Amino acid sequence: MKFRIAALAALLTVGLAGVAAAHEVTVGPLRLTDLWTRATPPGAPTAVGFLTVTNTGTEPDRLVAVSSPGSVTGEIHEMSMENDVMKMRALPAGIEIPAGGTVRLAPGGLHLMFVTLKAPLIEGDKLPVTLIFEKAGKVDTFLHVLSIGARGPDGGDHGHGVTQ
Repeated sequence: MKFRIAALAALLTVGLAGVAAAHEVTVGPLRLTDLWTRATPPGAPTAVGFLTVTNTGTEPDRLVAVSSPGSVTGEIHEMSMENDVMKMRALPAGIEIPAGGTVRLAPGGLHLMFVTLKAPLIEGDKLPVTLIFEKAGKVDTFLHVLSIGARGPDGGDHGHGVTQ
């Protein structure tokens, strides 16, 4: 009986996390979904952010900058494996969102990096962010703060990169 209650509680928690992280932003031909970040322990200097950008337009756009009042600096990053070594680097030119394509910023690949956090990110909160696109312009939105070990809004990784 205790196992069933614990299992039900776990399912409800995962389900509610997915509901909490379900919001969508549309700006011109761009649709932003799966906007989330992970909670951080006290004293953590950085946090990462994720989202999916779908471009329904006929011209490419580019995510060129990110900022948040929750950190001193916002950057656009890429993580990759080279010779069994994980490497991360800033992408000062941003990320192209191809016409008719989708770009996923997800664990293990493209992501937003928030450097020098002003306070820990707490599960259940929302981290305000400003995304700047070359053509679509400035988008003020937020990232849902999921648990420290979250793998995504629905509990799983969505892969990363560009699809068309």
